[in-house]
Amino acid sequence: MNQLRQRLAGVSPYCYLIPCFAVFGMFLFYPFFKTIYLSLFLTDKLGKAKIFVGLKNYSDLLTSESFYNSILVTLIFVVIVVFGSMLLGLATAVLCSKTFPGIRAFSTAYALPMAIASSGAAMIFKVILNPTIGVFNKLTGLDINWISDPRYALICVAVLTAWLNSGINFLYFSAGLGNIDESIYERASVDGASGVQKFFRLTLPGLSPIIFYTLVVNIIQAFQSFGQVKILTQGGPGESTNLIVYSIYRDAFFNYKFGSAAAQSVILFLIIMALTLVMFKVEKKGVKY
Repeated sequence: MNQLRQRLAGVSPYCYLIPCFAVFGMFLFYPFFKTIYLSLFLTDKLGKAKIFVGLKNYSDLLTSESFYNSILVTLIFVVIVVFGSMLLGLATAVLCSKTFPGIRAFSTAYALPMAIASSGAAMIFKVILNPTIGVFNKLTGLDINWISDPRYALICVAVLTAWLNSGINFLYFSAGLGNIDESIYERASVDGASGVQKFFRLTLPGLSPIIFYTLVVNIIQAFQSFGQVKILTQGGPGESTNLIVYSIYRDAFFNYKFGSAAAQSVILFLIIMALTLVMFKVEKKGVKY
C-alpha cells in the first residue's frame, strides 16, 4: 500500500500537465501534423484528402515560377520590414531614454502601433495613399498611384508593416536600455568619449541580447504578415506583393488547392526554422551577455 502511494505521489505532479498538453495537442500539434498529411494529397473543395500523390505537390511548387516569385518577394519584404521596424524602434527608444518634459506622451505615441490592428491601419493607409484624395500625394505634390504601381506596392506594404512592428520593438529596446548601467557612460565621458562612440561602443553591445531576440521575433512576424496585404493589394498588382502567406491563403480559399497550400505552409515552416537555427548559431559569436 505504501509503495502504491509513493508511486501515485511520483506520478501526480505530471497529471497537472495533462490540460496543458491537451491544449497544445489540439491547437498546435494536431494542425501541424494535419498540414503535413494534407500536403501529400489532392483534396476536394472542403479540404478533405482524396487522392494520395506523395511529394507531387512539392515538386509542382519547386517547378513553379509563381512560387519562386513569392519566395523572392517575401524575402525582400522581410528584409525591409525587419530593418525598418528595428531601426525605428531603436531610434525612438534612444530618444526616450532620457528624462525630459512630455516624455510620457512621446513614449505612448511610439508604443501605440502595437495596439493598432493591422487591418484598421491598412484601411487608413489605403486612404492616405489614394492617388486622388490621398494626403500623401497632396503634401508631396506627387501624382503616383502607390498601391497599384508594381514598383512601389511592395515598399508601401513593407513600410506599413515596419511601422506596426516598431511599437513592440520600442518597448523591447526601452527595457534593454534601462538595464544598462549608467556608470559606464559616466566613465566614458571622463575618458572623453563622444556620443557616437558611446552609442557604438557601449549602447549597442549592451543591447546585443535584446537585438538578437528582437531580430528573431521580427523575422517570424514578417514572414507571417497577411492582413495588410489582403486589404491593400491582394497580392497585386500582378504578383508584386504575393507574399507566401497570401499565396497559401489564395490557393486554399480561392483555388481550393488545400494540398498545395499545405505544402507551401510546410516549406514556409522549414524556411523559418532554418533561419532561426542559423541565427542561434551566429548568436554565440555576436551576442555579449
